[in-house]
Amino acid sequence: MDTATLIEAIGYAGSALVLVSFLMSSVVKLRIVNTVGSLIFAIYALIIRSYPTAVMNICLVCINLYYLWKLRHKDSSYRLLSLQQGEAYVKDFLQNYEKDIERFFPGRHLAEMQVNRVYMVFHGTDPAGILMGQEEEGVLDIALDYSTPAYRDCSVGKFLIANLERPILLKYTEAEETHRAYLKKLGFAEKNGAWEKQL
Repeated sequence: MDTATLIEAIGYAGSALVLVSFLMSSVVKLRIVNTVGSLIFAIYALIIRSYPTAVMNICLVCINLYYLWKLRHKDSSYRLLSLQQGEAYVKDFLQNYEKDIERFFPGRHLAEMQVNRVYMVFHGTDPAGILMGQEEEGVLDIALDYSTPAYRDCSVGKFLIANLERPILLKYTEAEETHRAYLKKLGFAEKNGAWEKQL
């Protein structure tokens, strides 16, 4: 591969990453991929001496890094509300995100869940996540722990763990394979087929 082809490949790689980033529903992943793509494209622009393009992409990298920093510290902007299962807002939230919830929690029948604890997390006025479960004798058996696409970076789960009433044992009797990596990040341990964390 000659030098001109290699340089052109760098430009295409940067452009492709920037374009792919806009297909991502997670804001964090979008920002990360966009940052990498913009950085590669800035290097390409410097190589071909297109300085306005290089400056624009360097600015994009800086903007992305700033917002990624803000996203890493967004838990200070979260609010936790304790609600009831039958409340209109809870029903509306579950209905709006029903298809996405079904994708991560197949076979869960939301309308049939019998729970006595419902916690919703908000970022400003945006709903960021919901935790639903049955609490008995200091054990909260979690039926649903869902974060909306824009907040799917474990920050909602960490906020919940830091702000739920104590002492309580959080327990996942059912944990899908895709959910287990998330539980490990939050410090849950597998015990007798369930996943538990003592708060």
